[in-house]
Amino acid sequence: MMLLLMKYALCVHLIYSDIVQRSREELKAIREPNPGLKPTLAIIQVIEEILRLNADSRVHGIFLHLPQSFLSKSVCNAIKPQKDVDGVSDLNVGRVVLGDQRDGFASPVAGAVLEMLARHGVYLFMAVLLGLEGPLKATLQFLLQNNGMMVQTHQWSSKHLDTWSSGQFLGVVWYFQQQRAMLLCFSRDIGINHMRSHFEVFVAAVVICQHVVRSSRRWIQEQQYQPWRLRPLKLQSLSPVPSDIEISRAQTPKPISQLAQEIGLLPEELEAYGNTKAKVHLSLLNRLQHQPNGKYVLVAGITPTPLGEGKSTVTIGLVQALSAHLKLNSFACLRQPSQGPTFGVKGGAAGGGYAQVIPMEEFNLHLTGDIHAITAANNLVAAAIDARILHEATQSDRALYSRLVPSVNGVRCFSPIQMARLQHLGINKSDPSGLTPEEVRAFVRLDLDPEKVTWQRVVDTNDRFLRKITVGQANTEKGHARQTQFDIAVASEIMAILALTDGLADMRARLGLMVVGSSRNGQSITADDLGVTGALAVLMKDAIKPTLMQTLEGTPVFVHAGPFANIAHGNSSVLADKLALKLVGEEGYVVTEAGFGADIGMEKFFNIKCRTSGLRPDVVVLVATVRALKMHGGGPNVTAGVPLPKEYINENLQLVADGCSNLKKQIQIAHLFGVSVVVALNVFKTDTQAEIDMVCRIAEASGASAAVQCHHWSRGGRGSVELAHAVKKVASQKNHFQFLYNLQVRPEKIRTIAQKVYGADDIELSPEAQAKIDHYNQQGFGALPICMAKTHLSLSHMPEKKGVPTGFILPIRDIRASIGAGFIYPLVGTMSTMPGLPTRPCFYDIDLDPVTEEIKGLF
Repeated sequence: MMLLLMKYALCVHLIYSDIVQRSREELKAIREPNPGLKPTLAIIQVIEEILRLNADSRVHGIFLHLPQSFLSKSVCNAIKPQKDVDGVSDLNVGRVVLGDQRDGFASPVAGAVLEMLARHGVYLFMAVLLGLEGPLKATLQFLLQNNGMMVQTHQWSSKHLDTWSSGQFLGVVWYFQQQRAMLLCFSRDIGINHMRSHFEVFVAAVVICQHVVRSSRRWIQEQQYQPWRLRPLKLQSLSPVPSDIEISRAQTPKPISQLAQEIGLLPEELEAYGNTKAKVHLSLLNRLQHQPNGKYVLVAGITPTPLGEGKSTVTIGLVQALSAHLKLNSFACLRQPSQGPTFGVKGGAAGGGYAQVIPMEEFNLHLTGDIHAITAANNLVAAAIDARILHEATQSDRALYSRLVPSVNGVRCFSPIQMARLQHLGINKSDPSGLTPEEVRAFVRLDLDPEKVTWQRVVDTNDRFLRKITVGQANTEKGHARQTQFDIAVASEIMAILALTDGLADMRARLGLMVVGSSRNGQSITADDLGVTGALAVLMKDAIKPTLMQTLEGTPVFVHAGPFANIAHGNSSVLADKLALKLVGEEGYVVTEAGFGADIGMEKFFNIKCRTSGLRPDVVVLVATVRALKMHGGGPNVTAGVPLPKEYINENLQLVADGCSNLKKQIQIAHLFGVSVVVALNVFKTDTQAEIDMVCRIAEASGASAAVQCHHWSRGGRGSVELAHAVKKVASQKNHFQFLYNLQVRPEKIRTIAQKVYGADDIELSPEAQAKIDHYNQQGFGALPICMAKTHLSLSHMPEKKGVPTGFILPIRDIRASIGAGFIYPLVGTMSTMPGLPTRPCFYDIDLDPVTEEIKGLF
C-alpha cells in the first residue's frame, strides 16, 4: 500500500508539473503579442463582488471560495460563464452535458480526475460515483460518459464501497467524506490502487489556473475584430407606396442585441434602451484601435427648397443597397432630429418610403434623451450665470467667500474645480484660511457684465416668442432684470461639443472652456469659472454614447448629435463616425450626412469636423431632385398643403437646364476640397426620362465622377444598387483632400468662404462684428475655424435668391464664439437661432390611439 501511495504522489507531482508547464507555455504565447495582458483570477468571499467582477475586463476568472451552504443556484449562475473557471454555473454544466466545452469550463476537480486516469494510462469501462452532489456530480458523470464509460451514482454508504472494491468490476469509485477524497481504480493490469489525499488541492487548483489562462486567450480573441454575420431583413415593397409610418410598422425590427452581435459588438459594449435601440460604449474605440478604417462617404445636397431633396432617404437607401444587396459592410451615421421641426413644418428625419430608420416614432421622438440632457446642461449654465450675478451684487467679499467655501465640521476646503480657478488666477494656495483679502476678492468676484452675457437658454421647441425676453422681474431678484433670449436646443454650444468631442475627458475639457460672457474689465468668463463643469459632464455622461438603430432592411445605423447646419456645423458626431469606421472594417463603408446644401453642411464638415476628427472623406454623394432643380431654374414658389404648380408635374426641360446651375456650383464647391463627387438623382414619379437623362448628363459634364438615378424611396436598397456600385468605384480612387483656408490667416477666413463657396463679391462687417473680431483676437481665439450662421435656402444671405446668385455683398451683422466647440460663428443677415411655427404646424396631424398606444400622423 505504501508503494501505491508513493506512486500516487509521484503521479500527482507529474500532473502538477505538466499542467503548470503547459499553462506557462500557453501564457507566454498569449503575452508575446499582448504584453500588457495579466491573466487574473478573482477569488470571491463576498457575493456582492460577483457582478462588479463580471464587468471588470481585467479579471479573467472568478472562483467562489464560499461555504457550501452559500453556493445556491442564483449565486453560481450570477458568474459570467466566460469567467466561471470553477464550472459551477448551469450554462457551463450544460455544456459538459452536451459534450461541448469550447466556450465554457468543466469543474477543475472533474478535469483533474480525467488527468489522473490519463496519466495512469488506465482504460475503464465502468465508474461508480458515491456521495457526490451538485454541479460536480453532473460534470464528472457526463465527462466520464463522454469518455466511453458506464456511470452509476449512489449516495454515500460504506457497504457500497465494500461491494465495488471487491474486485468484481473494472471501474472508478470517487467519494467525499469529511472534505477528503478517495479514488479507487480497478484494472486487470494494476489491481487496486487505494489513494487517499486532498486530491483537489494538489491538482484541481492547477487546473483552475489553466482555465484562467484559457479564459484570457478567449478574451483576447473576443477583443479582436469580428467579421460581420449580418442577416438583412426582407423588404416587400408595395405600389402605391404607403405612408412612412405604415411602412415602418409593417416591418418587424431585429432585437437590437441581435444586430449588435451580427456586427461584432460585445455584450458589455451595449446599453439597451428597450428592444430596438441601444447606446454603444466608447470602449469599443480602444478595443479596435488597431483596426483600419473603412471608406468614408459624405452625403450632401444642392441648395434645399421646400420640395425637399431627400438626403436622409438617399443615405439610408445607399447603406441598404451596400449591405443588404452588395453584401458589403456599411453603416449610416445620422443626426438626431430636433422636436422643433418634427412638430413644426419639416416633420421627422428618419428617411422616407422604403429607406427609413426604424422604429421611426422612436427615432423622431426623444430617442435616448440626448437632447433633453443637452437642454438640462445648457440651462444649468444659464441659471448659474444669473444666480452668480445676483449673489455678487448683494453680498460682501467675505460673505461670498464663506458661502462658496463653507465650513463643514469646522473645516474649510476648496473643491477640485475651485482649486483649478485658483491656479487660473495664479494663486498657488490650498488652505482657504491663507488667502489675502485681495486674493479672496479675485476668487469670489467674476464681475460678469449683464450686458455682455452671451449664453442663452434653450428649449427643443419652435417658439418665436422666446426670441427676446426679460428675466429677473420677480421681486425676489431685487431689480436684477435683464434682456436675453432662448435658442432652439440643437443650437446650444453643448450640442456642438457633443458632435465634435472624441471622449469623456475631451468633452469635460471643452465644457469647461465654454465662454458665457465677459467681465466688466473685458475678461472672458467660462463654465470653469462658474464652477459648473463637473456637473455638466455628469449630465452628459450618457449622451456621449452613440445610439444604435437599424434600417428597414436590418442594416446598422448610428444616431448621434443633431446640430443644425444653418446655425451650427450641421453634422452627426465624430464619435459615431469613428466607431462605425472601425466596425465596418477596411473594406466597409460609413455613410454620414451633412445638413442642408453642400455650401453649408459640407463646407463645415470639411473645415470644422474633419479638422477636429482627423478623418478624410473618400467621396461625396451630392443629392438632387428634378423638382428642386426646376425651382432653382426659375419655377414658381410652393406652399405646404397646396397642390404643386404644373411646372413641377409636367416635363419642362428648360427649367431643369437652368436649375442645374446650382448643381454645377455645388460640384465645384466639393472640388475646392479635392474630393470626387457622385450625383444621386432622387427620382419622383412625376420626373420624365428626358429630365432624368438631362440632369445626369449635365452633372457629369460639370465634373461629377458619376451621376445615377435612385429609386430607394419606392424600392428600398435594390433601388440604389446602381448608386452603391458608383460609390464603391469612386471611393476606391485616390483623392487630394485639402482644407479651404489656413487657420492662421485670421481676417480672411470669412471672406474666403463668402467668395469661394457662396460666390459673394465681398463681405461687409458691421461695427459690432468688427469689434467682436478684435475682441476675440485679443483673447487668443483668432485661429479657430469659421462656422457661418446663414440661411440654408440660398447660396446668398437672401432666401428668395435661387440658383446661383451673383453680385452680392455678404453682410456680417454679429460674431459669436463657441470656444468649447472650437469655432467662431458669424451671423449673416437676419439669421435667427430660434425657429417659429408656421400657420399650420405638423402637430395638427399627430395623435395617439389610447387603446393601441400607436402614434398617428407622424411622417
